[in-house]
Amino acid sequence: MKIGMAIEEVHSAEGTLVQELVRVSERHKADHDVHHLAQMLASRGRWRMRALEPHAERYDVSLGEPPGEGPGVVASLRERGSELTGRRSETGVLLLRDLRKLHLLAAEASIDWTVLGQGAQAARDSDLLATVTECHPETLRALKWTTTRLKEAAPQVLTS
Repeated sequence: MKIGMAIEEVHSAEGTLVQELVRVSERHKADHDVHHLAQMLASRGRWRMRALEPHAERYDVSLGEPPGEGPGVVASLRERGSELTGRRSETGVLLLRDLRKLHLLAAEASIDWTVLGQGAQAARDSDLLATVTECHPETLRALKWTTTRLKEAAPQVLTS
């Protein structure tokens, strides 16, 4: 079965999304809504990645560790830069770019969850399907958030 491969794809997509959420959170620390929500979504992403681990073992797949939570040296510099730039107009353009990238990464992860869910149904793996059913809406939450923030920020950034 290729379900192990689908589990790896979801895990990888979620890991990439978590890493970018952390970067965006650090880069936009002056925007408290973006900073805190991106941190929360990254934390939930790590949880989703861990939720796949028991299924990976059953399908003989080895998954890497979820990205860490602690800030590194680069993260600290990024946060300091965010504090210094504050809410300058260039920051708004950067925010739009970052939100767009996050949206695309969340969409990729969502598609991978859908594929995995279909595979779990076909394989009649109720445990895996329950995990997909619990986790996929969390990824969709990231998509909804990026859509909302893009709609809020775009008019302001593009007309100023």
